[in-house]
Amino acid sequence: MPIEARHFSPEIERQWDDFVERSDNGTLFHLRKFLNYHPPEQFTDASLVFLRKDRMCAVFPAAVCDYNGERVLFSHRGASYGGIVFSETTGLQETFKMVNIINRHAEELQCDRIIITQTPAYYYARYSSYVDFALKSLGFTYRFRELSSVISLNQPAEAIYRNFPDVVKRAIRKAEKSGLRIYTSLDIKSYYEILKNNLEMRHNVSPTHTLDELERLFAIFPDRIKLYAAELKGEMIGGIVTFACNARVNLAFYIAHNHEFQNIRPVDLIIWHLIQESIRQGYLYLDFGIFTLRMEPNWGLCRFKEKFGALGIFRDTFERRLHSSA
Repeated sequence: MPIEARHFSPEIERQWDDFVERSDNGTLFHLRKFLNYHPPEQFTDASLVFLRKDRMCAVFPAAVCDYNGERVLFSHRGASYGGIVFSETTGLQETFKMVNIINRHAEELQCDRIIITQTPAYYYARYSSYVDFALKSLGFTYRFRELSSVISLNQPAEAIYRNFPDVVKRAIRKAEKSGLRIYTSLDIKSYYEILKNNLEMRHNVSPTHTLDELERLFAIFPDRIKLYAAELKGEMIGGIVTFACNARVNLAFYIAHNHEFQNIRPVDLIIWHLIQESIRQGYLYLDFGIFTLRMEPNWGLCRFKEKFGALGIFRDTFERRLHSSA
């Protein structure tokens, strides 16, 4: 069946988001509502809409950016995941057609390279490797194969707790006995100070989002972005921001605590609370984010996340070089 493509235009923003919400593999990061929170001057939008018999059957969020002296088509530079978002009825032949269209699209935009970060497998309602296969068959190579730490929630919370090592169980009991209260908070500013100090102390880096950006995201997605905070005697001492990416996956995006209270183990109790809440809300997976960077493991982070039952699953970034910028 013929597949056609059109450039995204703002008039179809609502149809795009409606399609993503009912797609096989779409996430919050593929929504125009999410992508549009970035300043318009930050990227040149180059997204595509795929049509089958004049009906939307897939979308491809993308932007053109200057990157390391090259003109690059990213899917998507402003989001954790990109790639082709498709309906459950998309077959292999149609997928090949879409990837060919993306290749031509990048050529027409005079890009030197295409970089696509795929939605990981556990986000799919009905998983297939069609996109990966088509990308590899049509000139793409792996740029990175990062590992995302994922907790499967296909069992009661009590069963997950029983499998925690003793050190985690002791930490949770200690946090509970200290009088810690876990709650959802709108005090983004207090949390952000903890997060910023955490990252500066540990890694000498700043958060991915500014405080203003994070507050705007909370305002745009009040039902899907949450802050789970730990409070002791009226003071916030730790928190985790979660993104309800789709019906299947809850993502823990930022984990932070005040180092002065590290001995109370607030993060352990927040994670245990978050596991219980995610199961109660019907999620199948809790995504803890990557613990590798450019395919180099952060062993400490890996061990910490594995303590809660997380295992590593690939988050793949593909690239295709079209021609040298030299």
